[in-house]
Amino acid sequence: MNLIYGIKDKPKFGQVVLFAIQQLLAIMAATIAVPAVVNSGCGTALTASAAIFGAGMGTFVYLIFTKSASPVFLGSSFAFIGSMMSAFSGAASMAVGYWGLIIGAFMAGAVYVVLAIVIKVCGVAWINKLMPPVIIGPTVAIIGLSLAGNAVGDLTSSSVEGGSVYVAIVCGLVTLAATILASTYGKKMVRMVPFIIGILAGYACASLFALLGYTTGNPAFKVINYDALANVGFVAAPDFTFLLGGSLKDITPTYLLTLFTAYVPVAFVVFAEHLADHKNLSSIIGTDLLETPGLTRTLLGDGVGSMVGAVFGGCPNTTYGESIACVAITRNASTVSIWGAAVLCIIVSFISPLMAFLQTIPSCVMGGVCVALYGFIAMSGFKMLQGVDLNKNRNLFVASIIFITGVGGLSVSFGAVEIRTVACSLILGILANVMLSKEKDEQTVPAENGTEGTK
Repeated sequence: MNLIYGIKDKPKFGQVVLFAIQQLLAIMAATIAVPAVVNSGCGTALTASAAIFGAGMGTFVYLIFTKSASPVFLGSSFAFIGSMMSAFSGAASMAVGYWGLIIGAFMAGAVYVVLAIVIKVCGVAWINKLMPPVIIGPTVAIIGLSLAGNAVGDLTSSSVEGGSVYVAIVCGLVTLAATILASTYGKKMVRMVPFIIGILAGYACASLFALLGYTTGNPAFKVINYDALANVGFVAAPDFTFLLGGSLKDITPTYLLTLFTAYVPVAFVVFAEHLADHKNLSSIIGTDLLETPGLTRTLLGDGVGSMVGAVFGGCPNTTYGESIACVAITRNASTVSIWGAAVLCIIVSFISPLMAFLQTIPSCVMGGVCVALYGFIAMSGFKMLQGVDLNKNRNLFVASIIFITGVGGLSVSFGAVEIRTVACSLILGILANVMLSKEKDEQTVPAENGTEGTK
């Protein structure tokens, strides 16, 4: 890809601010959704502001470990939602409180550290052999396709009870159209911030419909909820996880085993997604991140970043496909922009009106943006298949298995541990590729009767 800004390029300060805002908008919805889901399932008190702060701090750690050579943002990981809920199950968790989230995240982070050490000793050649483009390409595509339902669900959702699905779709499509037009026809700077343009256009459209709803008394026009802006102060410190309460002295071996079984297996699953994300990002920026800065460094950054993120926000972090898609669409791979996004997250988490405003962005507007973001993730995977010979049975079967199990939503649960769709598809693809590794390439040779044959 012909990048406008490379990894080490330094855009002007004003541009960095805009790029940082765009990254924040891209990752915000998913990052604050994780604590909200855990709260609804466990009655906990995790907050969006603490999750945003934790994501910013986790990204700092990642950038430091990778020597600022990998342009991707870390946010709350959906893979650990079940693990986080397990940390609050049973009588022991009531006494330990929120410390269980931190201990579990440290266990998961330790898996990354161990894997990083193994890779440092053994190198990455075996990974490239185990997961060639015929596996990574479809897996990356599945990451995008598996999120398609989320994008469409948001696109058709109103943030207010009684809001019309048709109004929501209009607002979402306005957002999508503005994003596409800005990215395609805008001048240089406009092309680099299409999501800001799209979200502002969608927000304005939703606000106009809301105004029409209030003036006519028709609730169908109200798809944007302004309740978060009511009674908002100016500055408030986030409710960090380590301050929420609990007792370390009440930790028992049984409870530690519960955390271990809930967090550690999931860490291995997320490791597979880590590989797919970095392979995808490598193809976009034209630099093999598994070699430079190296998979050891990206794993350490992701693992330790998860530990730090959980200390503040309760949620282990992971690299975000939305952030990678942002790089692909805007062709801006400058890690200065990622540093700026991390700083902005930390600042915004303390400013209540800004956090409140971000939470008022309607689901349908974010859905319009996500149609583009998730679509670009999927298309990045398809592009990786361009150099793969699908006339070979081996490649055809491997890609087919990944696509069908991925699109079909195959997942497997063992108690609190869930092997999600992407990981299941990746594992089956690897097994199929290994099983068919002895397939011989067809070669055209002269036959004895003068006609051509194959062997």
